[in-house]
Amino acid sequence: MKLAVSRAPLRLEDLAPVLAGERVSVAFAPEVRRRIAAGRRVVERALRSGETLYGINTGFGKLARVRISDAELEQLQVNLLRSHACGVGEPLPAATVRTLMLLRVRTLATGRSGVRLELVQKLAELLAADVVPVVPSQGSVGASGDLAPLAHLALALIGEGECELEGERMAGAKALAKAGIAPIALAPKEGISLINGTQVTTALCCEALLRAENLARHADLACALTIEALKGTDKAFDRRIHAARPHAGQRVAAANLHALLAGSAILRSHADCDRVQDPYSMRCAPQVHGACRDALAEARRTLEIEINAATDNPLVFAEQGEILSGGNFHAQPVAASADRIAAAVADLASISERRIEQMVNPDLSGLPAFLTPQPGLCSGFMIAQVAAAALVSESRSLSFPAAVDSIPTSANKEDHVSMGPIAARKALQIVVNAERVVAIEFLAAAQALDFETGLETTRPLAAVRRFIRRTIPRVEADRALSGDVEQTARWVRSGDLVAASVRAGGVVR
Repeated sequence: MKLAVSRAPLRLEDLAPVLAGERVSVAFAPEVRRRIAAGRRVVERALRSGETLYGINTGFGKLARVRISDAELEQLQVNLLRSHACGVGEPLPAATVRTLMLLRVRTLATGRSGVRLELVQKLAELLAADVVPVVPSQGSVGASGDLAPLAHLALALIGEGECELEGERMAGAKALAKAGIAPIALAPKEGISLINGTQVTTALCCEALLRAENLARHADLACALTIEALKGTDKAFDRRIHAARPHAGQRVAAANLHALLAGSAILRSHADCDRVQDPYSMRCAPQVHGACRDALAEARRTLEIEINAATDNPLVFAEQGEILSGGNFHAQPVAASADRIAAAVADLASISERRIEQMVNPDLSGLPAFLTPQPGLCSGFMIAQVAAAALVSESRSLSFPAAVDSIPTSANKEDHVSMGPIAARKALQIVVNAERVVAIEFLAAAQALDFETGLETTRPLAAVRRFIRRTIPRVEADRALSGDVEQTARWVRSGDLVAASVRAGGVVR
């Protein structure tokens, strides 16, 4: 994938292929090169003037009052990377690291960091050669930026740390040599500019958001399939109801459900039955799914700003020739968005699990117990519902907001932090859990519809059922279902199930 860095803002959709595993190469527009060079000139002019500049000729954090001699300025930047490379835990996936490298390039390209063009190009060079630094997933509190993980990333530029190249993990110096890339010698301010920023939190949060948006579409589709299987009604999705309470997400979810169920022979067959209202997990799906969509929309607005923002400290304003210290490295906006995603998606999984229960429980469904043709001898989907309940419980535990939990650091100089990476990692895990819960709902609904022999569902829903059945057969006798669940979760992640419905004329926004 080739990407031009210019005045045009980066879009979340630009990140999707990188998060999916594609390699990326970056080209810089002429105005970006000029912007970076202008910012660097301000730093060099300030150094010549002899003024005291935080992180450029001073120590860091509590040590900001310690003035560093001119002869030690380059060593100061190297020491910063080495001392801050204190991350622990499992490494971030290569796709996540490529994404945060791209985000680092984008923020440095604003020219507000005051680094040399050579440094930004070197980072882009690593990206193009697919030299992927090994970045531990734990150790950042999300202010002053994602210091520890970004330090591991930055060490690769100077030939230190560890990297992955062609699937092999090796020393950073060896990786650069194999790729034919020379390490860079850092100039004043460049070390702090490489590690001050929210890019780890942001990369993780962007992945959680994009997957959650896709999941929301699949949740509507699974719900429609469940409504058919349980002989529910589409009356609760009448547009007049949702126009009377016009939340944007609610209206979209209701429109999806109404369109997917339109013209159903199954619905017509029980139009005059004595059931007045469906359970909330079906009837109120637009309200619950819609609230999730609205939370995701708010998170998207925040992330679209963040991926194009300058999050360094101090910041360089070439227009006025000034260098100003501030707090744009604080990841609170992204952390709060991650917490919002986490809570919304946890509830999306919760309502999906309730629909699964409606299908497997014979007291509620009117279907064979646990959706097996041989209740008693076989347990059918009994433990599939248990697995969904376990995933929902875990997600609820993870959904406690991380961004409200601050532990002061750096001798209380950094006395309020965002815990952004923790919030983002939790949000992503909840999305993974929810993808599996919705996958179980798809499987249960397909199985439940298999008991309907006389009538066919709508074309889009029938297409989804056929798509599943081409690979996963009906459960006639008990078999291990974990592989079926994982396969269906992969279809959810890839968008295949929504695509199958759309090809058959379905509308899922």
